[in-house]
Amino acid sequence: MTESPTTPPRDPDGAASAAQLSESAAAPASAPALDAGTYRALRAPRSLSALALDGVWHQISPRYVVSQIVQDAILIAVVIIAAVVVGLVTGQAWPWLPAGALVLITLITLLIVPRQARALGYALRADDIVFRKGILWQRMVAVPYGRLQLVDITQGPLDRAFGISQLKMVTAAAATGVQIPGLTQEAAEALRDALIEVAETRRTGL
Repeated sequence: MTESPTTPPRDPDGAASAAQLSESAAAPASAPALDAGTYRALRAPRSLSALALDGVWHQISPRYVVSQIVQDAILIAVVIIAAVVVGLVTGQAWPWLPAGALVLITLITLLIVPRQARALGYALRADDIVFRKGILWQRMVAVPYGRLQLVDITQGPLDRAFGISQLKMVTAAAATGVQIPGLTQEAAEALRDALIEVAETRRTGL
């Protein structure tokens, strides 16, 4: 006499037992399931931004100083070459007067560029972003998130060579527009995304 295969017991309401549930969960599904890492990424709560609105001051990249020095060095070379060419063509020495003055001013600027770069910074607060600059004449601008209309990232040829960018914030009032130079590409993109996301929430609450 052959014994018929026993089936897992069911509860009075007809629900499957724990053994049946575990067996069905282990069975391969028709569609590929997400791996654990992807599932956690999808289930994780969406944060407001990668940058915290904690009021901590952030400085620009040291590459900004190097790029400014290179730009000023190129300017000095161009001015000297132009003075030499004009002096040879005219046969006079007067072109060296404006050229010398411009070179002297540029050299003085080179000396204070590192200090100017250290004075540049921004902080993300709960309701606005604050930007500061200047050594003797300091300027600090606070831009409310809800007034932001455009956040733009620009790069010149030399900026791309050093991997830095300039982030520009445009508001309804032109006087409160802010440009933050010397940001790395990663920092500029993270700041742009944070500003856009926070600005959307502030505009929604208006």
